[in-house]
Amino acid sequence: MVVIFNQKIKQVSKSLLSSVIFYTAIPLPITWTNSWQRIARWASLIGLIIGAVLSFIDLLFRFAQFNSLTCSAIVVASWILITGGLHLDGAMDTADGLAVTLPEKRFEAMSDSSTGAFGAMTAIIIVVLKIVALSENSNNIWWLLLLVAGWARWGQTVAIAIYPYAKEMGKGAFHKEHMQVLPDLCVSSVLILVPSLAVLIWSDLAWYSILIFIAGCAILPLLPGYYFFRKLQGQTGDTYGAIVEWSEVLLLFWLSRV
Repeated sequence: MVVIFNQKIKQVSKSLLSSVIFYTAIPLPITWTNSWQRIARWASLIGLIIGAVLSFIDLLFRFAQFNSLTCSAIVVASWILITGGLHLDGAMDTADGLAVTLPEKRFEAMSDSSTGAFGAMTAIIIVVLKIVALSENSNNIWWLLLLVAGWARWGQTVAIAIYPYAKEMGKGAFHKEHMQVLPDLCVSSVLILVPSLAVLIWSDLAWYSILIFIAGCAILPLLPGYYFFRKLQGQTGDTYGAIVEWSEVLLLFWLSRV
């Protein structure tokens, strides 16, 4: 019994560490990270970790008396560096694909390694919107970053679970192939919902405000996934990244209403 328990703990630990190295640019020994099958269930937790790191970076530069706009630009730049540009690259490729008028040519455009005009414009828009939203919300920046990064990746997990994969092969296909929908969604939801409630309760909001903001956090990350599904009749590795980026933008503006 003890052996089985230890094996289970080791398996879960490797899966979690594998998700760290997949979703971020944090280097970890390969012997720790050889369990890739169900890493999507940890995505929301990875988002919380990313948000915590970004909050610390913001705190350091505000302590050094940098102005709000400069701090926001540094945080957004760090955001890209921590993720290795993984999600932003997906948003750019998705934009290039959707810019193609012929549906049958869209996946070909998305697979092209060169960035098109629409992809470049999308990256600029996303970065600018994030900087603006953060610079206008300096008072609540630490929990804002936690919730935004966590819930955006929860939206990605939902999209992996409920939508078909649009291509026969692709860099994100293993997410869909190995996902166990109900248990993985439950894990992802608990990992983001419990910390979110704790943070909002700690912020001394009224109970109805907490419910409203949790509802918004749960609904907004679902919109990009639905949009891409309607356009492409499924999801790809690129749209998974695009879901994260656009969900972060939507959530930043939503939570800025606090």
